[in-house]
Parts: sequence; C-alpha cells; structure tokens
Amino acid sequence: MNCDYEGFEIESFEVGRGLWHARFRRADHEPVIIDGVLLPALNIGFAWPDPDTAVADAKLQIDHLSKKIVVGALSIGLQG
Repeated sequence: MNCDYEGFEIESFEVGRGLWHARFRRADHEPVIIDGVLLPALNIGFAWPDPDTAVADAKLQIDHLSKKIVVGALSIGLQG
C-alpha cells in the first residue's frame, strides 16, 4: 500500500508473515533533513499486523517530525 501525505510518499511493506512496516520519503525525492543529517528515506521501526496500521503510524511520525525536518532544512540553508 502506498499513499501520499503532507508532501511525503509512504510505502508499507511486509517484512515477515503478518508483520508490516512503513517507510516514507519526501514526494520530491530530495533527502529528508533532520538536525542537519540528510536521509533518503525513513523506516518506521515497528511491526504492525496490517498495512493500514503501518501507514497510520507513519503519518503520526511525519506529524511528529515535521518541525524537526523543516528546522533541519533551514539550519543548513537547503530549504527551497
């Protein structure tokens, strides 16, 4: 299951029988910048029983990290 959310692409994937994870990356495929560290994508480290729950958790993580992502981009001058 893939979806777009707040400028990010979220991909859920099965890593074992009935164990779902999610990863997200910026929709423009630029690196995510957190505290000055460039990351091509972020993997959510929890195993969920279904893809919808994994995506829901990824959305919560995006909401939680949004301020750090923006602050990181501004602090090293890469915003824009």
